[in-house]
Amino acid sequence: MSTTIALFGAGAMGSAVGRRLVESGARVVTFLEGRSSATLERARAAGLEAVPLPAFGGADIVLSIVPPAEALAVAERVAPVLRAGRGKPAFIDLNAVSPKTMERLAAGLATTGAKVLDGSIIGGPPVPGKAGPVVCLSGDLAGEPELLSRFGLKVRPVKGPVGAASALKMCYAGINKGIVGLSSAMLLAAARNDASEALKVELAESQAELLKRLGHSIPDMFPKAYRWVAEMEEIAEFLGADDPAALIFKGMAGLFQTIADDRNGSRELIATLERMLEDGH
Repeated sequence: MSTTIALFGAGAMGSAVGRRLVESGARVVTFLEGRSSATLERARAAGLEAVPLPAFGGADIVLSIVPPAEALAVAERVAPVLRAGRGKPAFIDLNAVSPKTMERLAAGLATTGAKVLDGSIIGGPPVPGKAGPVVCLSGDLAGEPELLSRFGLKVRPVKGPVGAASALKMCYAGINKGIVGLSSAMLLAAARNDASEALKVELAESQAELLKRLGHSIPDMFPKAYRWVAEMEEIAEFLGADDPAALIFKGMAGLFQTIADDRNGSRELIATLERMLEDGH
């Protein structure tokens, strides 16, 4: 009997995860109503099957892989389907949200009768020939890790209730993406204050490995910056109003929004960062 996995979200990450599942023998269905032609083509190329949303009720598992700002809305949209379905597939949220957001999401699905699991994805989209990324899962886990592992995903159970996997994601992303944001901010500050060349010399001499890493990670961030805005806001919420560090990530959200706007506008900031990193590869 074939396994059907319903996937809400056929973006860069979602479609790549879907492709990995399909290549490993799963039937992957997705909901594409109102999506762009680029998303439709990406889903088609990944082997995903477009279905009406009610068809999600017949799946074995439902995965949500969307930008963090959309996570609650997706759960609300899927809730009536889960409530009406007979099979009650587990709903697994794999988005970069705070534990508090995850708890709100789970509470909104409580009346559906479906099990809700907390998940997070650490690493980039799946690439042929490589094992990653890691899918972390927490909550009342039963056969879900084994099922997803069987279809090509690298799954790591996280001890703890719903919220534990999200806490891990917040901490990891805060470090990983925080370094990208902080470095971008200071490179731009150096450019504004005629310190670009001096900073590059110092970094090349004392932080060569970091400079090399930034030469890849900062340009890789440009097309993703708009998605990172809400993620930084989730990290700020995760830290809490009493933690002064929360202000850092509220600032990071503003920085990534500025870079996202620049990418859709003059691209002046992006050009500045690219110039400063051209020898950093």
